[in-house]
Amino acid sequence: MSAELEQRVVELETRLAFQEQGLVELNEALTAMRLEASANAELLKRLLEDLKLTRGDGPGDPALEPPPPHY
Repeated sequence: MSAELEQRVVELETRLAFQEQGLVELNEALTAMRLEASANAELLKRLLEDLKLTRGDGPGDPALEPPPPHY
């Protein structure tokens, strides 16, 4: 193998190693983001349930509401 060809092979192997490392890092970041999104979705679901319990399903009975301040 000529020196020039060997140098090209070494350069390609080096590039490949960097690309593989980059893919590993991107995969780890994607996994972390998916876990965070899942946790956020669960938190939002619990908050919406709490809000429904606090507010009820809608406006209450008008007869039970206090009169407006101008009366």
